[in-house]
Amino acid sequence: MNKRTIALSPEQYREIIETMKSGFCGARPNNRIATALMLEANLGLRISDILRLRLCDIVKDGERYRLSITEKKTGKERVFTVPLTLYNFIRLYCIDNDIPPDRVMFPLTERAIQRQLALVCDYLGISGVSTHSFRKFYATEIYKNNGYNIALVQHLLQHSSAAVTQRYIGIQQREVEAAIENHLCLCV
Repeated sequence: MNKRTIALSPEQYREIIETMKSGFCGARPNNRIATALMLEANLGLRISDILRLRLCDIVKDGERYRLSITEKKTGKERVFTVPLTLYNFIRLYCIDNDIPPDRVMFPLTERAIQRQLALVCDYLGISGVSTHSFRKFYATEIYKNNGYNIALVQHLLQHSSAAVTQRYIGIQQREVEAAIENHLCLCV
C-alpha cells in the first residue's frame, strides 16, 4: 500500500474526471480512461481488476445485478451488488464503444492509465494521485456517508482488520487532529 497516495476529495475526483473527458492543451480527451477510473471510484475495485472487467461478469440476480470476480492481487472471491444506475452506465459505455459482452471493456495497461492520470494531475496541480486514489476515494466516501462505519468499509475492501482499513484511509490521523481541535478549552 502506497501511503503517499492520497484519497481524492469529491471536488478533485470531479475535476480529474471532467478534465480527462474534455482534454486540455497537450492532452486529448480520453473517455476510456475516465470511465475506468470512474468504475474504480464507484466499485471500490483495484485498477488491475477494473482492467479485467467484462460486461458478462455482471449478471442479473432477481431484481439486482451482481458482479462476481476473483481479485487479481489477493486471489479472493468477491461478489457484490452493482446498482442499476451503474450497471446501465456500464452497459451504455459498452454499446457506445462496440464492446461485446465477453470482451474486456478496457484494453489498456495500468501504466498507460497512470501516465494519462499523471498528465491530468500535473495540469491541475494536484499531487499524490495515482489510480489507487480512486479506490481510496471510494473507501473514504463510503466511510463518511455511512455513519463512519469502519467495519463496513473493511468488509467492502476485504481488508484483514479494521486497523488496516483505518490506516488505508488515514482515519487515525484525522481523528486525532479532530479530537485535539474539539477538546480546546481556552479561557480568555
